[in-house]
Amino acid sequence: MFNKVLVAEDLGSINHGISNILHERTGVKEIKQAQYCDDAYLKFRRALRDRNPFDLLITDLSFKDSHRERDIVSGIQLIREIRAMQPDIKVIIYSMEDRPAKVKSFFDDYKINGYVCKGRYGLNELVQSVLEIYKGNTFISPLLANAMSKNNIFELKDYDLLLLKYLSDGLTQEQIGAYFKKNHISPNSISSIEKRINKLKYNFKAKNAIHLIAMTKDLGLL
Repeated sequence: MFNKVLVAEDLGSINHGISNILHERTGVKEIKQAQYCDDAYLKFRRALRDRNPFDLLITDLSFKDSHRERDIVSGIQLIREIRAMQPDIKVIIYSMEDRPAKVKSFFDDYKINGYVCKGRYGLNELVQSVLEIYKGNTFISPLLANAMSKNNIFELKDYDLLLLKYLSDGLTQEQIGAYFKKNHISPNSISSIEKRINKLKYNFKAKNAIHLIAMTKDLGLL
C-alpha cells in the first residue's frame, strides 16, 4: 500500500474525513493535509528534500479565494507543479465536477490515475480508487464512467472548437466564413461551414445551433 499520501482540500472537515477513512480502510501509513495549494506544494517539496517523497496526491479542483496571496490557485495547477518535480507520482482528483468531457480531458491532458465525484458515495469510492490505483489500475466513479460510456464523447477538432466558439459569440455563418478566410482557416466557404455545423448537430443529436452550443457547454467542451 502507499506509504505517504498528500491530501489537498480547502474544507477542513472533508480533509479530515479523507484522512480518517484512508487510515482505517487502506493501510496508508502517513497522510498529510493541506487546505491551500501553496501549502501542499511546500509540503511536497519538503518531502522530496528529505528524501521521503509522497506516493499519491489527492486533490480537489477548485479552492475558495481567501485573504492569503496565492501562487498556486487550482488543483490542476498543483498537479502540473508537482508532476514537474515527480513525474511518476499517482494522482486522484476528488471534485464536484461531473461533466464527462471535462473529466476525460483530465485523463488525456494530465494523465491522472483516478477521478472520484464528491457526493453520497464519494468517500467509499475514494477508498476503492486508492486500492485500485495501488494495483496499477485507473479509477473513475461508476456513475460518471457509465455516463461517459453512454455519451460516447465526440472528439472535436481545433476547427470545430473555433466554429463553436464563434457561433456561441453570436456570429453568423457568413461572418465566420469571412473571419476564417481572412485568417487562412480552411474550409471557409459558407457551404462547408454549414455542412460542418450540420454534422456536429447530428453527432451531438442537437435540434439546432443554439441547442448544439448549449450541449457542448454542458459537456465542458467550450
